[in-house]
Amino acid sequence: MKKFGIKDQIGYIFGDLAGSMVTTYVSMFFLTFCTYVLGISPQYMAGLFLFAKVWDAVNDPLIGSIPDKFMIGKSGDRFKPYIKLAMVPLALSVLICFADVSGWPMTSKQIWVAFAYLFYDLSYTGTSMPYGAMASVITDKPEERMKLSRARSLGGIAVGVLFMPIINMMVWNADHTPNVKNYFLVAAGAAVGSLIFYSIMLATSTERIKTPSSQKAKLAKDYSFKEVMRDALRNRPLFGIMLTTIGGLIGSSAAGTLSMYLYREYYHNPRIMSVSSLVSLPITMLCFFAVPKLAKKFGKKNIVLVGLGYNMIFSLCLYLFPIKDAMTYLILSNIASAGSLVFMILTWAFVTDVIDYQEFKTGRRADGTLYSIYTFSRKIGSSLSSTLMTFLLGVIGFVSGIPEQAPGVGDGIRTLVTLAPVLACVIQFIGMGLIYNLTREKTEVIHDELASRKASKEVV
Repeated sequence: MKKFGIKDQIGYIFGDLAGSMVTTYVSMFFLTFCTYVLGISPQYMAGLFLFAKVWDAVNDPLIGSIPDKFMIGKSGDRFKPYIKLAMVPLALSVLICFADVSGWPMTSKQIWVAFAYLFYDLSYTGTSMPYGAMASVITDKPEERMKLSRARSLGGIAVGVLFMPIINMMVWNADHTPNVKNYFLVAAGAAVGSLIFYSIMLATSTERIKTPSSQKAKLAKDYSFKEVMRDALRNRPLFGIMLTTIGGLIGSSAAGTLSMYLYREYYHNPRIMSVSSLVSLPITMLCFFAVPKLAKKFGKKNIVLVGLGYNMIFSLCLYLFPIKDAMTYLILSNIASAGSLVFMILTWAFVTDVIDYQEFKTGRRADGTLYSIYTFSRKIGSSLSSTLMTFLLGVIGFVSGIPEQAPGVGDGIRTLVTLAPVLACVIQFIGMGLIYNLTREKTEVIHDELASRKASKEVV
């Protein structure tokens, strides 16, 4: 079997590109599509997002447990066959989400939107869970896992830097009205791109840590969902990473979702976001290359805490000192977000660490189930942000379907956008600084012990 190398990293980049083509578009534009195009109230959307998370609480761990219990296909791969099954429904879901049903009665539109979002949510779990858990079977070496984490973050960043600015130009007309037809055209492009990129990932990534065919039956027999969930409840680092992730997604989702409203209602220039990539690209690339080196020297946890402090102080300044020029704000907000990129780049290395920790403590490995539990925290973060910010849009007086908002709405949106990262950083400090307790030295001990256990089994 080929050694881990650049091919695996490129494949993993394409895997995140595939998922992010759909998920980033839905997370950033579904709410604006529903409020501006379909005329659905923010309060209804807030309720939908909240209900979806109740659905996820049951759905995610159950779906995540399937690869831990059942292996399908003849390749011996544990996670890739499940990605093949779910990638087509995910592509279909984005088309359903952005179908133009604006001519339907309001009740019919609300039912359609609820069905579309829940179908998307289920499909997203079906692809993201096996894709994320697959990192732990591509390699078991910490440095190589950090490279995979960096590769995955690059995929999502590339979509944000290259794909999202183009979307802003397409879905808004010159007179600041939504371009309904282009919303669906972009969805079609995202669906096709997702299928192509997933296919590349499946062809280039290698699952090296395999379960022999002779052990398939034993895998199903020995797996206990109840025991894994009980062990997870005792996994302190897992809860630390989950809370840190929830905080991070509250900040990033709020900024991503509300930026559409900010530039339209406060700056009256929604299309300016099309140039955001010119500002964010050099910042992103600097972090992309510097963060892994700093993490290796100072430890992942330490540099994440430094990044959070930087982000919180800068974001608080943006709130305290209002900026009237749209371009100036765009530049400064991107500089502020550099602090949040640190955790984003290292997220998946943290996740594999907490999976290793549970195996270290219990002797049982359940990549899929634990990853699905972690994925649920990501959905909680984005949903809490969407639910809270959507509700607050209504509180500050935003009304769907009208050409101009009342005076003061723009100022209210600016307050929401600038304070959301501050709240996010406070939550992340609690998760990473107080709850997460794996130091660099501790993770090295865990890795050595697991390697020793594996070697002893091979000898036997």
